[in-house]
Amino acid sequence: MLLKRRKARWFVGPSLHGLPALSALPALAAACLLVSCSPRPPEPKDYTARLAADRAAKDAAFQSGSDPVPAARHAELLPLAYFPIDPGYDVPAVLKPTDDRTVFQMPTSSGAPRDMRRVGSLEFTLKGLPLKLTTFVEVATPTHLFVAFSDLTSGNETYPAGRYVDIDRNSTGIYEIDFNRAYNPYCYYNPTYECPYPPPENRLKIPVRAGERMKRSEVGSLK
Repeated sequence: MLLKRRKARWFVGPSLHGLPALSALPALAAACLLVSCSPRPPEPKDYTARLAADRAAKDAAFQSGSDPVPAARHAELLPLAYFPIDPGYDVPAVLKPTDDRTVFQMPTSSGAPRDMRRVGSLEFTLKGLPLKLTTFVEVATPTHLFVAFSDLTSGNETYPAGRYVDIDRNSTGIYEIDFNRAYNPYCYYNPTYECPYPPPENRLKIPVRAGERMKRSEVGSLK
């Protein structure tokens, strides 16, 4: 008998947008191309429309049931709150693999650790700053990269424990991190969910004002 649900992930479409030509190149050549050239930003109109449609679909799905957002909290939490869409937060990244593939027990909101495996660090540039995030896969579902992070908005504009980005895994080592798709852990809506906490090295020293945020009423309650 399950006493606590595990964290559910939300996929409303492909996690990756663009970079079709890079996926056909060897990983090393693609990495060099990303480092030496400025990436072409997504077409603003199409990108914004696609992302807005995905957000509307997520709201509709949450409104139609009581999971993960309990029915009693629909009026309080729905529709979900987001920062304005900014294509500048959709950035290319290169995965630098790690030699340490041992199973890592990631702390969670329930106190029971989750078995994860480190796959490496995603290195990228955001708003002119070089950054990196340690990336994991769940031992049970290794087909998606799991990126848990916090930043300078955590605890005042976004969920205190951090946010997540999910990325489809590939064989090239070339990825796209779209922080406009960063989402709150489901335990933000419902404490029966078990949510992994970001590792200390994934605490970004910049504000990431993209993706899902807290409702303004909840921001006030934290002060």
